[in-house]
Amino acid sequence: MCLAAFALNVHPRFPLVIAANRDEFFTRAAAPMAWWPDRPNILAGRDLSAGGSWFGLSRAGRLALLTNVREPGQQRDGAPSRGALVVDWLASQAEAASFAAELAGGYNGFNLVTADLRRPAWHWISNRVAAPAGLGAGIHALSNAALDTPWPKAVGLKTAMAEAVTAAADAQDLAERLLQVLADDRVAPDHELPDTGVGLARERLLSPRFIRIPDPAQPATAAYGTRCSTVLVREAGGATRITERSVSADGRWLAPVTHILGNWP
Repeated sequence: MCLAAFALNVHPRFPLVIAANRDEFFTRAAAPMAWWPDRPNILAGRDLSAGGSWFGLSRAGRLALLTNVREPGQQRDGAPSRGALVVDWLASQAEAASFAAELAGGYNGFNLVTADLRRPAWHWISNRVAAPAGLGAGIHALSNAALDTPWPKAVGLKTAMAEAVTAAADAQDLAERLLQVLADDRVAPDHELPDTGVGLARERLLSPRFIRIPDPAQPATAAYGTRCSTVLVREAGGATRITERSVSADGRWLAPVTHILGNWP
């Protein structure tokens, strides 16, 4: 993912809500969220280049989502794939502190949000902070900086999520509202943009919730941008709805796919 907001115990009807966009180069092959044939306890999207994921959950009640840290000039070629962190968490039984302590070094900058709904426990793990941070009730947002860094798209997504959770008639309605929220392609005003070292022109291109950066050779086609939007809504009784909507490089929205878990975990 490159943008995610999650509401933890904010509304009694919807104790868990996640809305997230995955941004990536369109040339990088990926499979949509599905149960993995070779690891049937995992429901996740799959990076077909390195085999990892950006957002997934397990039948046992574990969940993880990942964003990269924007650090121009500090990316190391040959670093291990950060997508493996999601799969490793889903397959593990460790608590967050133990999991983080046992991570191998060498990764480029990452943010990993982990959950174990059996305990329950939520944490933010990053190789840019000293130790995992526990997450309490509230709405949190994550982009390509530290958790709850107030980039315009993160702040806007938190506000829109609060409004949608309050206004939604049911889980399906909430999912549809949040998919529309994630499709917002408005560019943030210059005075609100962060300075991450990529230059003003690129900060503008990366500032919307929904990103499309054209391919210079084919301007009608995106070279990089939002590849899919995913919304998870868990109701008070445990019923969970995950809806994913993907978009092609030429801007065509594909039909949403919904997975419904009757009582998760």
